[in-house]
Amino acid sequence: MNNHISLDYQVNRLGFWCAVIALVTGVISMALPLDAPEAYNAEHADRIAWLNANRGAFIAGWVNQIIAMFTLSGVLFAIAWQIRDKNPLRALIAAMVILMSVVAFIIPKFMAIWTIPLLAETAASGSMGAEMSDSLLLLLNVSIPFSLYTSFDYLGFWLYGVFAVLVMVPLYSDSTSSRVSAVVLGAFGVIYQVMLVALLVGAIGATEINSYFLGVSVLLLIVIIAMAFNFKAAMAGAAG
Repeated sequence: MNNHISLDYQVNRLGFWCAVIALVTGVISMALPLDAPEAYNAEHADRIAWLNANRGAFIAGWVNQIIAMFTLSGVLFAIAWQIRDKNPLRALIAAMVILMSVVAFIIPKFMAIWTIPLLAETAASGSMGAEMSDSLLLLLNVSIPFSLYTSFDYLGFWLYGVFAVLVMVPLYSDSTSSRVSAVVLGAFGVIYQVMLVALLVGAIGATEINSYFLGVSVLLLIVIIAMAFNFKAAMAGAAG
């Protein structure tokens, strides 16, 4: 096995295991809370009380989200690797876009496990800095789609959409898994850009952001499953 094939095998193996772990974290996320129940409409004081009472579960939920984000990004990075022969420039740009998305995603998720619990504790204690903590918690509300916090998350998903538009054509090949992934990624990328324009011109209301933008993100689940088969086949080809 020469160095090129060895690297090809390793990248596809990375993509495969990232796909598996991303699916596992998706299942785990259904059991872990990411915010107080009905946080969008909850009273601010009730949300602070919930954050303090459920601090461990809240942090665990967001640690799981960090793992999910890294592994999904790993899947997409491996996709960029797979198109390097057909269109090396797009592959390079796509990989750079994924790296930028990781930066966008990791900022709010790290704040969720570090900043938000400490702010909730300080705000509830009434000690020095309580007033500032109370104000910052409003800015960093993880359930309001137009808060400072969620803006970073939606930036990350928009970058995923840009990535999808870049790779959808060169990813389309003879295998069924590649075709499914290319078509679904293309649909995700195009729909996301259209919805962003609709939001900016006022066709999508602020209260509808989560329904539209998180709804279309479910398409990425199909990509993960299809690419798991693709990576497995590519590993076998590289090993041979």
